[in-house]
Amino acid sequence: MNPVALITGGSRGIGRGIAIELARLGYSLVINHATNREAAQRTRKDCIDASRSRKKKIRVEIVQADISKHAARKRLIEITRSKFKRLDVLVNNAGIGPRVRKDILEASEKSFDEVLSTNLKGPYFLTQLAARWMAVLRAQNPEYRAKIIIVSSISAVTASVNRGEYCISKAGLSMMAKLYALRLADLGINVYEIRPGIIESDMVLPVKPKYDKMIDNGISPIRRWGQPEDVGKAVAAIAQDLLPFSTGEVIYVDGGLHIQRL
Repeated sequence: MNPVALITGGSRGIGRGIAIELARLGYSLVINHATNREAAQRTRKDCIDASRSRKKKIRVEIVQADISKHAARKRLIEITRSKFKRLDVLVNNAGIGPRVRKDILEASEKSFDEVLSTNLKGPYFLTQLAARWMAVLRAQNPEYRAKIIIVSSISAVTASVNRGEYCISKAGLSMMAKLYALRLADLGINVYEIRPGIIESDMVLPVKPKYDKMIDNGISPIRRWGQPEDVGKAVAAIAQDLLPFSTGEVIYVDGGLHIQRL
């Protein structure tokens, strides 16, 4: 039986890159999306094509769910259980930015609540549901080794005063990774935080010229845009159990952006 991965926000951008890399490894997938079913269907096709290129046969299910909602999170886990009977990797990837970037002296509570509900509350409680199920699977099979991956952002440690709610949500995810890593270690469930830098995706299109200039000026030692597949390859390494003695760790995928320099 194929291992199974559930990827939130898996239809586009980083989520799509992760899905394709896991498909190449032979993972069956649950691709969660919030609204764009057409994009999810394209990603499903790309994943099946990628698996065939490696002579793998996988199943890919598409599930619409707004992870900021309790009922939707519960349904997402229930569908995964009913379709596959197992979950080997949970990838908390779904995230949004503020609808309008505003200085923290002007930002609204509505924007704060919306961003935090999707970016932090949703993953926190989805992980709780998944971890409870994983604990049951572990009790049934001591050889079972699940992984939980939390995709945060360089914004967890890099302040942007015109999108404070986003930065706070990502900093919260970083602590969440440590908390779950501590709680789940005795259950054989390792937890990892992947911290991307400037990744070329739909989210950054409105500010792409700004980042083009920053990259050209050397904001990161590796002077190029990060690609979704760069993050996907980091997830693939974890999924292959290549980091078995690591948990609660931060894995930067940022071209060296986080390195302090004089």
